Amino acid sequence: MALMALLSVFIFIAGCPQAKLEPIEPNQAETLKIDIRKTEPNTVELSAIEPPKVEPPKAEPPKPEPNEVEPAKIEPPEDELLTTEPTEVQYSAVEPNAIEPNEVEPSYVEAVTRQIRRRRTAPREPGRRVFFHDKCADILNNFVDEDGTVDYRVLRRKRLKLKKVLNEFDELDPNEYNSWPKEDKIAFWINAYNIQMLNIIVANYPIQASRILSLFWGPYSIRHIKSIWTDYKFIVMDEEFTLREIQQRFFRKEFDEPRIYFAVSYASLSSPPLRSEPYYGYKLSQQLEDQTRRFLSSGRAFKIDRDKQTVYLSAILQSTWHGQEFIGKFGTDKKFKDQQPATRAVLNFITHYIAQRDVDFLEVENYSVEYMKYDWTLNDSSRTQ
Repeated sequence: MALMALLSVFIFIAGCPQAKLEPIEPNQAETLKIDIRKTEPNTVELSAIEPPKVEPPKAEPPKPEPNEVEPAKIEPPEDELLTTEPTEVQYSAVEPNAIEPNEVEPSYVEAVTRQIRRRRTAPREPGRRVFFHDKCADILNNFVDEDGTVDYRVLRRKRLKLKKVLNEFDELDPNEYNSWPKEDKIAFWINAYNIQMLNIIVANYPIQASRILSLFWGPYSIRHIKSIWTDYKFIVMDEEFTLREIQQRFFRKEFDEPRIYFAVSYASLSSPPLRSEPYYGYKLSQQLEDQTRRFLSSGRAFKIDRDKQTVYLSAILQSTWHGQEFIGKFGTDKKFKDQQPATRAVLNFITHYIAQRDVDFLEVENYSVEYMKYDWTLNDSSRTQ
């Protein structure tokens, strides 16, 4: 049976027609190759598909947390530490917020302490400090003595400095002046008055005196200079002024401050002494108080003769001069009833600056009031040198 089956297979194979294999030319092979590549878009060549390459996972070093620092970045190699300059080590070691409180506190406390001490010892300023008055300091400091006399001989050679200071009064902006407190305005006009008086004397120095008038006034009297208070004009804030106009407009009308008359200088021996510093608003009251006590204690403004039962006052305190200016603040009807209103006001004012023994005499005793003869001799320290 097996033999019969095997024979049948051979007979079948022998009866099948054999395919004719023809050789392929080289050009036909190239064409076949091209045709095979030009496949339809949706046709996928199995030979072009490669299985995806799976890269093995790369091991990454663990990332440090934000608050962690890599040891390698903090500790440099030993050879770097040996070559690093000391200043570089200090900069790398300092952090912006690493300042200890103890390094800051002492300087702060010390500054506050100094500020408190200055406030306790320095006079209080009513407002911002006005520095304009300093412009007069150089003239007054260098040419006025402690007793209020002036070296006019040297000042005359420096009169260009005097002119420069006067120009400062002319160039001052009125808006700036109007912004000042009252005390600085008073100081301003006292300084302007005194500087202009110096300028007038220097312009007429040495004083030329006639022989006849010298018999009455003396050879060095400022009365030989004609019309000091009315004819000599100067410019302040682009406006023209004389000494008399300053007195009437500001000292008498605008400012109710009679102590001003102990601060302005009349360039004479019977005048209140000229101060060797400018007046300042922030310490004006202190300066006026000092001037008043200084003048009243000099013997040129006030003295008592108990033997004659007479009180002597400076001529500038007469009612026809400046005595009327004291009535507004110091006028009284309760004391000194035998005197005129202006004299009563002046006596009442004086009682605030003299010894209690003298106050008792003025308020209780019977006496007469006389005014001293005014000495117009120039307050010139040059003649004694």
